Amino acid sequence: MINAARLTAKLDGDFVVFMIGMRINKPLKVHKWWPVAAAMPRMLSELEKNPELGFLHGESWFSRTLIMVQYWRSMEHLLAYAKNREAAHLPAWTAFNKAIGDDGSVGIWHETYAASPGSYENIYVNMPAFGLGKAGSLHSASGEMKSAAARLDRARKS
Repeated sequence: MINAARLTAKLDGDFVVFMIGMRINKPLKVHKWWPVAAAMPRMLSELEKNPELGFLHGESWFSRTLIMVQYWRSMEHLLAYAKNREAAHLPAWTAFNKAIGDDGSVGIWHETYAASPGSYENIYVNMPAFGLGKAGSLHSASGEMKSAAARLDRARKS
């Protein structure tokens, strides 16, 4: 559903924005990049079935470079999942290093950002619930919440 209103998203307390992706460097080597691409849906399914792991939401884009932006409850949750021997991530990471390592066929990357009230702001106009708006809650971005500066200032005060 498209929300025609100006909306802003809020997530109570601290949270983590985790950007992760892969780049297909050698498109004809499907046997190299397909297993890497196929690993993420397994992890997402596991995370969505187990909310206690701290995963809040993710958005994906697919092209030669695949990108996913994820929202996590805390850095501790994200790091615990990454190291969990019972979870899908560690076997996928081990398989990547064994099959690809640094052969150049597939690139992988991630960036991790800790966010807290007053350190982020956002706006959504003519958009369905998206990104932080799905991980948290959407509110009107009118009146005192109309400008980015005001949204940042209000979050710092709360």
